[in-house]
Amino acid sequence: MADYKAPVKDMQFILENISRMPQLAQLATFEDATPDMVSAILEEAGRVSAEVIAPTNTVGDEQGVKLEDGTVKIPDGFAQAYQQYAEGGWGSLQFDPEYGGQGLPYSLSTSVMEMWQSANMSWGLCPLLSQGAVEALYLNGSDELKNLYLPKMISGEWTGTMNLTEPGAGSDLSAIRSKAIPEGDHYLISGQKIFITWGDHEMADNIIHLVLARLPDAPAGVRGISLFLVPKFLVNENGDLGKRNDVEAASLEHKLGIHASPTCVMAFGENTGAIGYLIGEAGKGLACMFTMMNNARLAVGLQGVAISERAYQQALWYAGDRTQGKAVGFQEDGPILRHADIRRMLMTMKSFTEAGRSLAYDACASLDFSHALEDKSIAAKEKARAAYLTPIVKGWCTEVAQEVTSLGVQVHGGMGFIEETGAAQHFRDARILPIYEGTNSIQALDLVGRKTLSDHGSAAESVMDEISATLVEARESARFRDSAEKIQCALDVVKTVTKQLLSDSADDKYFSGAVAYNYMMMMGTLCGGWQLLRGGLAAESKQGQGESDPYLEAKQLTALFYMDQVLPRYVSYSSMVTTGSKAIMAFTDEHLESAFS
Repeated sequence: MADYKAPVKDMQFILENISRMPQLAQLATFEDATPDMVSAILEEAGRVSAEVIAPTNTVGDEQGVKLEDGTVKIPDGFAQAYQQYAEGGWGSLQFDPEYGGQGLPYSLSTSVMEMWQSANMSWGLCPLLSQGAVEALYLNGSDELKNLYLPKMISGEWTGTMNLTEPGAGSDLSAIRSKAIPEGDHYLISGQKIFITWGDHEMADNIIHLVLARLPDAPAGVRGISLFLVPKFLVNENGDLGKRNDVEAASLEHKLGIHASPTCVMAFGENTGAIGYLIGEAGKGLACMFTMMNNARLAVGLQGVAISERAYQQALWYAGDRTQGKAVGFQEDGPILRHADIRRMLMTMKSFTEAGRSLAYDACASLDFSHALEDKSIAAKEKARAAYLTPIVKGWCTEVAQEVTSLGVQVHGGMGFIEETGAAQHFRDARILPIYEGTNSIQALDLVGRKTLSDHGSAAESVMDEISATLVEARESARFRDSAEKIQCALDVVKTVTKQLLSDSADDKYFSGAVAYNYMMMMGTLCGGWQLLRGGLAAESKQGQGESDPYLEAKQLTALFYMDQVLPRYVSYSSMVTTGSKAIMAFTDEHLESAFS
C-alpha cells in the first residue's frame, strides 16, 4: 500500500501563479503571507499529514467507530493525531488574531486542509466542520458568544458541528421541526437531527453544535428557522466547563465509506431540554447557517480533489511496481506503467486532480480578496466570482472524483477489488462527496438558477471574459496555441448554450431543472481546461527564465493531455443541454413503472 506524500510543489505553484498569493500578501490584512511563510507552512503540513495523519487511514477504515454507553469510541491513533493537529495551531490559520487566529489567507488554509483530507478523509472531516462552525459564529454571533467560544474552537481545544437535517427534513429545510423554547437568557432545544458528522467523540474537551430550530411563534417555512449554539458541556462565564448538556448521540449510521467518521443521530432535549443560545437574529437562522454551508461546499469540493490525489498516488505507485508483460517498444517484461492505456488512466487521474485543485484554490482566493480589498466595488466582484465558482467546485470536483477513484481501482486490476490494497477504500470514501453539504443536483440548480438566470448570465459572462483573456496570452505561445483554439471552440459553444439556457428557461418551466446537471459538468470541464492552461503558461514562462525543474515540463504536458483527452467532453454535455427537457419529462410515473405490471 502506497504512503501518502503531499504534493507541496503543485500546491505552492498554484498558490503563487493561479490564486494570486503574492498579490494577497501585498494587502495589509495578509502581509504575513510571505513566500517564506507559505513555503514553511506547506512543508510542515506535508510532514504532519504524511507522518502523523496518513498512518491512521487504513486503521480507521478497518476499525470504524462504535457507540458505547452514549459515547462514540474512535479508532486507534485518531485522538493522538488530533492532539498534534491542535498543538500545532493548524486550526487557526485563517482566523482573526483577536480570537487566537493567525490571520492568514483562506486559500493558504485550503491547501493545508487538502493535505488532511488526502491523508485521512474520515479524520479530516472533524476539523473541516469545526472551521465552518467558527466561520458561522464569527460572522453572526454576539460579542459575548464569540469571546466565550471562539478562542477554544480556533485553538482546536473544542470542535464544532452543523445540525440541519432531520428525519422528515432533508434538502427541504422548511420542514424542520426541532423546537427552541425561550427560558431566561437562553433557550431549551428539543428535537432529533440525523447525518451529523462527528456529532460526538472524545478527541476534544467540548463539542459546539450549531442547530437549526423553530421558536414557538415562528412562521412556517424557512423564514421561521433560527440558529442556536448548543454545547455538549455547558461553559461557565470564565470559560471553564460545567455540567453535561442534554444532548447525546442516539445512534450511529453504518455507511458505504468514511467508516471512521461518526455520522450520528443526535438527540436534543430528551430530558430537561438542551440549553442553547441564539446566533444572529430570530428567524434568520438559515442565512446564518449558509455562512457555514458555503464554506463547507468549497471544502467538500476540495475533498474531491484530495481523495483524487490519494487515489492517483496509490495507482501510480502500484503501476510502477507491478510487472506484467512487454510494453510496446520494450524487449523485456516491465511495470504496467509502460502500457499506453495505463498511462491514459493515470494521466486522466492526474489532470482532473490538478485542474480541480487550481479551480478550488482560485475560488477561495476570491473570497480572500473580497474580505481584504479596500475598494468595495472590486471586492464585490470578487465575492460574486467566488459565489459563481462555488457550485462548480463542489459539483464538478466531486463528480470527477468518482471517476478518478474508480480508475484507481481499475489500474490495480483485480487487486483493486481487494480491500487490502487500499484502492477500494478511496472509491468508497469518495461516494459521499456528491451527496453531502447539498447534493450535486442542488449545486447544479444553484449554478443555473441563483448564479446564472437570476443575474441574466452576468457572473457567467465575467468568468468567460477571464477565459478569453487567458486565450489571448496562450495564442502567443507556440506550444499552447492549439490548446487556445480548442478552448476557444469550447467557449463559443458554452456561450451559445448559456444564451439558450436564458431564453428557453423562460418558455419551458422544466428546462433549467432538466439541463442543470449537464450544464454544471460542461462548465466544470471548460473551467478545468482554463485552469490547466493558466498553469501550463506559467510553467512555460518559468522554463523560459531558465528554471529546469522537471515539474514545470510535467505541468505543461498535463495541460496538453487535458486539451486532447478530457476537454472534448464538453461536446456531449452541451448537446444534452441543448436537447432540453422533452425526453426527460415525456415519462410519466406510470411509464416509469410500466415494465413491472
